[in-house]
Amino acid sequence: MEGFGGIIAFTLGWLLAQVMKLLIEVFRKRGHIKLHEVSECLTKSGGMPSGHAASFVALTTFLGLYEGFNTGIFAVSFGVTLIIIYDAINVRWAVGEQGKLLNSLAKQSGRRNRVKIVEGHTLLQVVIGSLLGVLIGALIFVCWKELFF
Repeated sequence: MEGFGGIIAFTLGWLLAQVMKLLIEVFRKRGHIKLHEVSECLTKSGGMPSGHAASFVALTTFLGLYEGFNTGIFAVSFGVTLIIIYDAINVRWAVGEQGKLLNSLAKQSGRRNRVKIVEGHTLLQVVIGSLLGVLIGALIFVCWKELFF
């Protein structure tokens, strides 16, 4: 049953981060947001806060609290979380910059084909997502402990 708690922590971390992105966009546009923008906000990569960080940190926090911080499963989760965060900040950002350049070149040459821009995260977006993840992971652990211990 403990695996399910990790899934809940992970999913809630991602979901809350995406909803926060939507709320930030609604606030930024003073409530004037179109329906297609809602679905884009809920599924987009990049932006504040990092859903990558929130979901993986929530899972890792839950596993650390539930299984122990000196266990193999925590070590694996922690390692994967670091890789995901590194990728979100560095690799995905670089890919996004390359996509912008490719689209610019395509426009200059008269091509209609465009590549989808994949947004990476800034360090601040990852820090906020990570803090959100710690809170969610700890909250799910406390709730799980109350329900199943």
